[in-house]
Amino acid sequence: MVKYPAMTAETTKNQTLRLTETFLSIQGETSLTGLPTTFIRLASCNLRCTWCDTPYSFGRGDSVPVDQIIETVVNNGASHVCVTGGEPLLQKNVHLLMSALCEMGYTVSLETGGSLSTEEVDQRVITILDIKCPGSGMSQKNLWQNLSNLKEHDEVKFVILDQKDYDWSVQVCREHKLFSRSKPPLFSPVHQKLDPQDLISWILRDNLPVRVNLQIHKWVWSPETKGV
Repeated sequence: MVKYPAMTAETTKNQTLRLTETFLSIQGETSLTGLPTTFIRLASCNLRCTWCDTPYSFGRGDSVPVDQIIETVVNNGASHVCVTGGEPLLQKNVHLLMSALCEMGYTVSLETGGSLSTEEVDQRVITILDIKCPGSGMSQKNLWQNLSNLKEHDEVKFVILDQKDYDWSVQVCREHKLFSRSKPPLFSPVHQKLDPQDLISWILRDNLPVRVNLQIHKWVWSPETKGV
């Protein structure tokens, strides 16, 4: 079992986060797909994507001590932790939580919608930066400066609704040289909106160095199932 360092305990004392849920499952997407993971879903979001699959996280959630969240992670036993939302970066104490977990030896990933700065994210955290395509209705919210904050182990994700989104994503990748990164861009079809076969055919036609990102948890369970 991972020990809880005294320094970490002192730093997180009396600190809270607004939480929607925590659960143990497998990671359903990114290059970490299939790995047992504790998910920490924080509350509130500043975006309203047309295809959002977690609108239940829009509320204020429950105020939970950071210590209690860490205890849940330890008890779950998984070595990977995914901090997601909503939009996790809306709460400043998320940095405290992620750094504490990194200090304890966990592999921590952060799923962020890309509208808020990632500059303060702990260098040890794997940032999954979601670039919003036009089909999301939120592309005007992209904070392009975040691309300059990318670390070698970070990943960039595009959730693609249609051919227009695909063409736009390819253009963004070319303009910002994302195809030359060691971590290939993630191209994810909007579940039950864009046929994965169509997306794959476009990628193969254009010979793109991307990773198809299929959200396997929505295939193992129903798309409406929470806590997976």
